[in-house]
Amino acid sequence: MTIYTVQPGDTVDAIAAENGVTAASIIYNNQLVYPYGLTVGQALLLTLPDFSYNRQIRSGGYAYPFINPWVLEQSLPYLSDLYVFSYGFTVEGELIPPWSDDSNMIAAAKAAGTAPILTLTPFDASGQFNNVLINSLINNPAAVDNLINNLSAQIVSSGFEGVDIDFEFILPQDRIPFANFVRQVREAVNALGYPVSVAVAPKTSDDQRGLLYEAKDYRLLGEAANYVLLMTYEWGYTYGPPMAVAPLNQVRRMVEYAVTRIPAEKIHLGIPNYGYDWALPFERGVSMARTLGNVEAVQLAVGYNVPIQFDELAASPFFRYETGGITHEVWFEDVRSLEAKFALVNEFGLRGIGIWQIMQLFRSGYLLLADRFTIQK
Repeated sequence: MTIYTVQPGDTVDAIAAENGVTAASIIYNNQLVYPYGLTVGQALLLTLPDFSYNRQIRSGGYAYPFINPWVLEQSLPYLSDLYVFSYGFTVEGELIPPWSDDSNMIAAAKAAGTAPILTLTPFDASGQFNNVLINSLINNPAAVDNLINNLSAQIVSSGFEGVDIDFEFILPQDRIPFANFVRQVREAVNALGYPVSVAVAPKTSDDQRGLLYEAKDYRLLGEAANYVLLMTYEWGYTYGPPMAVAPLNQVRRMVEYAVTRIPAEKIHLGIPNYGYDWALPFERGVSMARTLGNVEAVQLAVGYNVPIQFDELAASPFFRYETGGITHEVWFEDVRSLEAKFALVNEFGLRGIGIWQIMQLFRSGYLLLADRFTIQK
């Protein structure tokens, strides 16, 4: 497969004729919407012989149990692991299941040869990460034992094939207790024959300050877990200024640091499957960006007939449009930005990728992934 960037005057039919492919394949690959309008700068994935890295990797995707069944069906062929988001817990170590029943998505994953993974999160009643809950649990051996027993029972009863630990905003003083907790979970789940992963915030140094980073000790967590997910995204985020969600220059810095603390063969690179739409001017503490899907972002640019630009440093597409007298700036992911991230996976010999999240289908991203790598099942 190859990537084509739309030029002035291009149409789907003209691009198809010029490149010796069918218009139908362009429409399908890129989820184009009738009447199949394009905009200058839009990246299209064409079905042409190109190159691959000839490497086998694992690919995972996070999803809530209320995912559209069709979107899940379309996604599973490209996933080694399906991270079911998410299970919580009480201070006593009792497991709290997701709000929606997850049995159908577990069954669908198994039918597709994809491993369903139980994702464990410390959410409070409002759905926010609760570091007091984390602190209370991981410093209470009886509660930890109870949670591990409950996790093991849930794995067996539901058919899960692993656990992913996604704890954020951990108190700095819990750096070592948290790593010990991950190790204990890993030992118990490994005894059942399954792996344990842990998600880590985007650090670039040992002494990086901030509640997101200080308790995430890359070396300790790399030793405690079977593998680690690098959360490379949210540089551009809901309450921050307009910028790329996962700028390549920053992602590279994170990977360069990570491989000095964690073996590359234990690292999964986080891949965002979304973008943000900011109303301008941005005002910190007041502005709030709207989340949107990658396909939705392109349709927005086409609808307002504005060109899509590409930031070479961030390796990320963006555009501006105006509605109701207000200018908006949109940053999102396309096959060019994914190509750059996949190149990092290959360059550093990483174990694979983890997609946050797969609730909206981005078919061209999956097709590019499957073209560049062999996906382990």
